[in-house]
Amino acid sequence: MEKHFNSLHIVAVLLLLQPLSASTEYLRCKNESINVGDTRSSLIQRCGEPVIKDTFCKPVEPMQGTPIGSGIAVAVPFCRNVDEWTYNPGRGQFMTTLQVDSGKVISIKYGDRVQ
Repeated sequence: MEKHFNSLHIVAVLLLLQPLSASTEYLRCKNESINVGDTRSSLIQRCGEPVIKDTFCKPVEPMQGTPIGSGIAVAVPFCRNVDEWTYNPGRGQFMTTLQVDSGKVISIKYGDRVQ
């Protein structure tokens, strides 16, 4: 019985030491939350315009050129634009940056606490 009791304690401690998953990050606006997978339109509808808007070129796997007619290859870009929007949720909260790709929220990260 004592060995079983000690094993349970070890399992409990190990579970507590596990890092929280990124899926727990969200942005709360108008008493609703924005999560990874939500659409750009729902983000704008719930939270309005961000305080900072940025765009960067996210690398993608290169694709081979596609021959057209007389053997001319079409150039395919090696990156695609991803929007990065930062929201200020208010005093005492954390600045929150969301990445939006192809119309969907793909990432939510917290920054510094708002003073």
